[in-house]
Amino acid sequence: MEITGNAALLVVDVQKGFLETERWGARNEPDADARIAALIDGWRASGRPVVFVRHDSAEPGSPLRPGYPGNDFQDYVEERRGQGGGGLLVTKTVNSAFYGTPDLDGWLRAAGIGQLAVVGVQTNMCVETTARMGGNLGYDVLFVLDATYTFDLVGPFGWRLGADALARATAVSLHGGGFARVVRTEEVLGALGAGGGG
Repeated sequence: MEITGNAALLVVDVQKGFLETERWGARNEPDADARIAALIDGWRASGRPVVFVRHDSAEPGSPLRPGYPGNDFQDYVEERRGQGGGGLLVTKTVNSAFYGTPDLDGWLRAAGIGQLAVVGVQTNMCVETTARMGGNLGYDVLFVLDATYTFDLVGPFGWRLGADALARATAVSLHGGGFARVVRTEEVLGALGAGGGG
């Protein structure tokens, strides 16, 4: 795997509101937080840019609404934001980080960045939507599957899918559809440690 010298890490919606398990239910990937932390640390150590994305929900009662403690980044992310200049903060009210403030696409293009690694919450929601749009916009997107997590979900006709099944569906759609390359944390960290190919 080659990681370009200025590839950006997008850390999507790792917020305290997702810790309210009574609202969200069962999640998958219990080690995702440790992997996200390791990727932020690896990115910072390599001098590459990190973008922190926060969902400012406009839905009344949402645990991600501004002014509510759940809107804040989880502690391990906030601690890392405080190091190395903080990185770019993008806020959004919809599923894609590319429809946020400031303009992510404009910032990436101005910096000459063509490759993105995407991690965060939820796998099949904002992380997937951001990856799909990144692919549509022509970026080389690495979707770090095991550094994301999601929750069981009920859809139409009473259909219910568990978090693992939803994550697999996302991985197949993104990878098989050519939107992103689905990868694992270990191989990404290995590429960073090898210098990433410049």
